[in-house]
Amino acid sequence: MKFTAKKTDEANAVVTATIEAAAIASSLDNLAKQAAKTMDVQGFRKGKVPVSVIKQRYGAKMQEDAQSEALRDLFTQALAKLKIDNADLVGEPAVTKFDKNDDGSIDVELKISAKPAVDLGDYKALLPEIKTKKVTAKEVDARINEMASSSSPLEKIKRKRAVKAGDHAIIDFEGFKDGVAFDGGKADNHTLEIGSNSFIPGFEDQIIGMKYEEQKDITVTFPKEYQSKDLAGAEVVFKVKLHEIHAKGEPVIDDEFAKKVLQGDEEATVDTLKVKIKEQIANEKKGKYYSEELKPAYLNALVDTLDFAVPQTILDQEVNQVLNNEIRSMKEDEIKKLQEDTKKIEKMRKKAEPEAKNSVKATFIIDALAKAEAVEVSDQEVSQTIYYEAMMSGQDGQAMIKQYEEQGYLPAIKMSMLEQKVINKLLDEKAGK
Repeated sequence: MKFTAKKTDEANAVVTATIEAAAIASSLDNLAKQAAKTMDVQGFRKGKVPVSVIKQRYGAKMQEDAQSEALRDLFTQALAKLKIDNADLVGEPAVTKFDKNDDGSIDVELKISAKPAVDLGDYKALLPEIKTKKVTAKEVDARINEMASSSSPLEKIKRKRAVKAGDHAIIDFEGFKDGVAFDGGKADNHTLEIGSNSFIPGFEDQIIGMKYEEQKDITVTFPKEYQSKDLAGAEVVFKVKLHEIHAKGEPVIDDEFAKKVLQGDEEATVDTLKVKIKEQIANEKKGKYYSEELKPAYLNALVDTLDFAVPQTILDQEVNQVLNNEIRSMKEDEIKKLQEDTKKIEKMRKKAEPEAKNSVKATFIIDALAKAEAVEVSDQEVSQTIYYEAMMSGQDGQAMIKQYEEQGYLPAIKMSMLEQKVINKLLDEKAGK
């Protein structure tokens, strides 16, 4: 088969060829002969079906298979000529031309993308300056006080006063829509934390200021997306009676409290707790500083400095993703205008391309950095991270892993973890840690 294969840049190549009719016919004959040996056709013994019968019955499908086989053969030969390994391929080859000629031949054009070779140069020289994030004694004391307050038991207030934000109000309530009580709208001696936003918007705000044994009608409107269709968007009245007000007791911060927090450390004291909390806050500050300031600055510097070609197939996918996100945020009339004028979509594509190209470049840079620094993220690490985050949010870890796998999110999560791991390593080294 005669063809031309040339690289347009280090990450992309174009292959053009004319697949001769004779080659397709030969491939069709081979497929028909193979099928004749295995197919069951009524009226013929297995393995004795004439090739002409196979072609007559399955000719159209086999013609397609023969053309596909010819394309695969062209692709294989082109890769060999271009000296591109299968492992370096990115995405599937794009068939940008497939024109059938009168003589049965087919004019074909394939576009192939491969991983670019990324020369990182002196990548450590581009690391940003790192400032030390200090933790004050006031911050440590505030964190410990918050922890102690959250674990303090509720106590009935000794002095009768009006309800204020942060209180736990003990109330009876019953809801009415158009003067009729509705199901699920009644409770007695219910404890409601004012400011928790656990009730319908506006309900808790109207509890503020109520006094012991006071009765009050509270009018609120259910959200339009409320699960009950009968109540969604409806205005209702709750008859409320306040019985008592409970509040958190004064926090007790002593060595016993420290032992509870630092479980397993029987020698724990308030001082050792402060050391641990200081480390925790320092790590939180460092993580936020790295992820929100240093990592973006470093990646931007690498993207701006390093020059290499990007695979067109990946760039097209990224541009499409940017466009889809933008279109999803549009109103119906805006989308209709786009459908009527395709030139606007092309303008949007051109506008989105620089951002998309930088995003693709960043992905390959991270991959190159990880290889240079011998940093890896295993599939087990990905699963453990998803499982832990699911458990922290009260969800089923295994179910979330399965969901992400089915939705195809795992590669993106893995890349994100790899990015964080390798850049944190470089930043820690520069900070001397």
